[in-house]
Amino acid sequence: MGVKNYLIEGVSCTGKTTVCNELQRRGYQAIHGDRELAYQGNPETGEKTNTASHENHIWDVDKVKALVDNKSEPVTFFCGGSRNFSKFIHLFDGVFVLEIDTETLNIRLDARPENEFGGKKVERELIVRLHESKEDIPKNGIIIDATEPIEYIVDEIVRKSEGN
Repeated sequence: MGVKNYLIEGVSCTGKTTVCNELQRRGYQAIHGDRELAYQGNPETGEKTNTASHENHIWDVDKVKALVDNKSEPVTFFCGGSRNFSKFIHLFDGVFVLEIDTETLNIRLDARPENEFGGKKVERELIVRLHESKEDIPKNGIIIDATEPIEYIVDEIVRKSEGN
């Protein structure tokens, strides 16, 4: 989709969906990965599974490749989390990792409805653990302070992507 392609990642509640919405509002090509590319599957093989779990939340690698190969837009942002990002991260010109502090995380988790990921106690415990360990996000990404207002966060992402 883009001549330049960027991944925007982070633990749940860091604001990936909000960032994607703001990028789209500003006229950028932005893909909601969790809505448009995600399914439940084996992170190593890509084989679909009936097991609905955080560990099986993966993106369709062929779809990611096809979108990256389409150069009709100057820049495309792929927003969301995927347990198989290692299968396609090399396709991106850069990776932004949204980070928040524990207090902000807890405030955002408190606001999550029960039917959304992080709304249930067991999911919340997982998110807090992943937030502390950072085991589920790409290493060496450009860190973005996602506690700032959304306008500032997106300004930083756009500025840093233009400088790449």
